[in-house]
Amino acid sequence: MADFHLWATYAIIAATVAAYVSERFTLELVALGSLVAFLVLFALFPYQGSAGSLRPDDLLTGFANPALATVLALLIVGQGLFATDALDRPARLLARSAGGSAGRTIAISLLTAASLSAILNNTPVVVIFIPILIVFAAQKRFAVSKALMPLSFMTILGGMTTLIGSSTNLLVAGVAAKAGIGLGFFDITIPGLMLAFAGSLYVLTLMPRILRDSSTEKGFRQMQSGTQFIGEIRIGPGHPFIGKESRAGLFQGLGDLMPRLIVRRGMSFHPPFENVVLSEGDRLMVTATRRAFTQALSRGAAGHMADTDDDNGPTTVGPDYHIAEAVIPPGSRHAGRTIRNAGIETEHGVHMLGVQRKSRMGRTPVAEIRLEPGDTILIGGSDRAFEELRESHDLLVLEWSAEPVPQRRKAWIAFVIFAGIVATAALDLAPIVATSIAGAFAMIATGCLTLAQAGRSFDRQIFLLVGSAIAAATALERTGGADLIAQSAVGILSGQAPAIILSGYFLIVAVLTNFLSNNATAVLFTPIGLGIASAIGVPGEAFVAATIFAANCSFATPIGYQTNLMVMGPGHYSFRDFMKAGMPLVVIIWLTFSFVGPWYYGL
Repeated sequence: MADFHLWATYAIIAATVAAYVSERFTLELVALGSLVAFLVLFALFPYQGSAGSLRPDDLLTGFANPALATVLALLIVGQGLFATDALDRPARLLARSAGGSAGRTIAISLLTAASLSAILNNTPVVVIFIPILIVFAAQKRFAVSKALMPLSFMTILGGMTTLIGSSTNLLVAGVAAKAGIGLGFFDITIPGLMLAFAGSLYVLTLMPRILRDSSTEKGFRQMQSGTQFIGEIRIGPGHPFIGKESRAGLFQGLGDLMPRLIVRRGMSFHPPFENVVLSEGDRLMVTATRRAFTQALSRGAAGHMADTDDDNGPTTVGPDYHIAEAVIPPGSRHAGRTIRNAGIETEHGVHMLGVQRKSRMGRTPVAEIRLEPGDTILIGGSDRAFEELRESHDLLVLEWSAEPVPQRRKAWIAFVIFAGIVATAALDLAPIVATSIAGAFAMIATGCLTLAQAGRSFDRQIFLLVGSAIAAATALERTGGADLIAQSAVGILSGQAPAIILSGYFLIVAVLTNFLSNNATAVLFTPIGLGIASAIGVPGEAFVAATIFAANCSFATPIGYQTNLMVMGPGHYSFRDFMKAGMPLVVIIWLTFSFVGPWYYGL
């Protein structure tokens, strides 16, 4: 009966991996199906083996895994940083040092992250750079998917170079110390640097070409960078544009807003503007992208434009304030009316920020523009207002276009929360699972995020993927499946030259670490590696190093390493993306170690 459980476990894992790779089914469905298969197997056929019993309750412990809780909490913290633009200024400083090239910006960021990973745990380093790279992607107009998976891989490679670079390194060193083999801080640095160099060449040059843009990401970038809207900004008391002066016909300090007309006490000023200073009471007609309007809203520099006779000042942006695009459909009550008299704001409870149409609009005050069927308008409002608007037939909201407006006034709060998480994790003052959950709560409690926004950042794909993967790993360990693979591999390698045995051992560990956790693989194989070294009469340090490097080769699956899970959601990656981009890196590290390892350890 024990063999039945073992082979059934192998069959379920093989079927699960095949379903993930095929992408014929959603990731959530495959993960849930895998979990159900294990639950049914061990519920109908109870297991009792030498390692103890395995009950359905044991298979569900993965959903309470600290690593899973950490990843989900950090996703909420990252959403808080994004919702407040907390890292926009640091990102711009780093981007300025890289010049205008998107490729150079990515390379400098990734190399910086890899260097930090040699002396810090990988997780806080990735936490720092995920929001920075997301900001870079928006600024430099590149796909964030081209940077986030490379970020995870580069931090793993950097973590290979010192003893404290990864928890896996420390775990292997602890097991080796019990066998009388001590590892110093820099004992793995030289071979680690060689492996990291070889891997970095692939990650920085070939890997971006392998990674594809997701359709969602393409659409978002097109939406962000495309059409221009015409809007009107009223310069009220205390407005940040008061005192801005035109020079050489242009206004400095208006960001990406392009002035088209200034109305002052009934007089109209058209470009080019010469010696004009913006003052209170002016109405500024501008053209800009939705991103420029979003940035102006976050700075308190833009407001709604429907009722120009009532100077209400800039629109107040709260944590649930969103900006979206809506279309005037044929038959709408708003068609044929001027913006002033359309009643969109009073009827729907949203703010009208801009309008865009394919035909040309004259240089008239925005309030006098007459809406036509097919016009796209830019609107802002709360979550509740958008929910009510979805039931209207007079405005059709484009769901894909809705995004929150950054609350820059709370950026410092979000940054302090984020810095606290990173500092406590880097200095090992508290477990990162505790500080990350506390940080997620603080983001909500301080108003940097609403509960709805936090809920949207909670990735159910990762939740189900990790839970089902840990169930599979638990079944594989308890039924003896992992031991059987290890013993069979050792048997196949027996009688070969030491260099070949070391290379084969590395490959086996590197493959299994992508399906078991890296820490579980390290604990399982370190004694096996030391036993092989003793049997063939070679230094145990060679196999200890092989275990460290191979257990860190968690590149081929998202479940292989915690940082892979962290970038999976923001980067819009699939299981196949990790296999397609990560498997070549596993092979590169294996082949590099096959030459470096025997040379460095004198085999």
